[in-house]
Amino acid sequence: MYSLYGSELSLFTRKLEAALRFYGVPFVFHNKRTSPNRLELEARAGTHQMPVLVTPENWALADTTPIIDLLDSRFPERRLFPEGALGVLTHIVEDCLDEWVGRVMVHYRWHYPESARFAASVIAGVDAKAAEQLSAWGPRSCRATGTETVFHQRAAEDEYRQLLAAAEAQLADTRFLLGDRPTAVDCIFLGGLHAHTLHDPDPRKIVLGYPRIVAWHAQNTTPDIARIGWAADTPWAPFPDSTSFARRVLRLTAEQYRPFLLANAEALGTGSRAFTIDTYGEPASYLCRAYPEQARTMIRRRIADRLDAPTGAVVHRWLADLGVSDVFG
Repeated sequence: MYSLYGSELSLFTRKLEAALRFYGVPFVFHNKRTSPNRLELEARAGTHQMPVLVTPENWALADTTPIIDLLDSRFPERRLFPEGALGVLTHIVEDCLDEWVGRVMVHYRWHYPESARFAASVIAGVDAKAAEQLSAWGPRSCRATGTETVFHQRAAEDEYRQLLAAAEAQLADTRFLLGDRPTAVDCIFLGGLHAHTLHDPDPRKIVLGYPRIVAWHAQNTTPDIARIGWAADTPWAPFPDSTSFARRVLRLTAEQYRPFLLANAEALGTGSRAFTIDTYGEPASYLCRAYPEQARTMIRRRIADRLDAPTGAVVHRWLADLGVSDVFG
């Protein structure tokens, strides 16, 4: 039995929950904040962040992407990262949704007063002081992720609406976002819907305008989704064309996420705490963070360690054509 410690309002908790459902493994959900062994879990996992997954061997694991990679090795018939070149494409799309689009969720939650009050009350429960602290923390988090100004808030919302439109169109053609079986991309997209944009009052009004997405979310967050099933040979859309949704996220990666990754890496190298880059044509300030650099290193390792030479050459040409070889190549 697996134990998932997190929060119902946590993007990455809901991402991992979706993955566990797709794998069809038994698990129990625990609220990490109120768990009596929270401090022990954080010490064992090496982080205060959510979620933490405790495995049947009693390992305490953090960081959803490598956790999914581990679970792929345990449940290869239901793997969520395809092997080969398509696995690289999937990983890059997943990373952009994780580390770039995730900032939009933070903006919607903490820049809209009704959503901020709602989320703070759910997270803190009856602890009014904790709710007040959360409400104060939220806007600071937004400043750290490039959505401080009204211009960038609107640009982030436009970006998310475009992704919703792309997903709505994709789900008319395929069962999932990269074909007719799920990937880690579906997990993070479902996580965003489940924890944030179909949960918080303000973004929910927007997402309800996309009926296929709403129905897809409902179908794929049920406890018995694994029993609905798909055969091991059910296809993903092939590399390099994949799906129109994937191509939309890859364009976003090249146009907006790539400059962020390069500037963040440079700031880490110089020991800077923050940096400013143009995002959608206007300067935006970001807090320098170690994790995006770790995340892109995982993608580079996937390319270097898991591809044979001919496949690696194909992937490197594709990265160059996409315009992201300097960050992932």
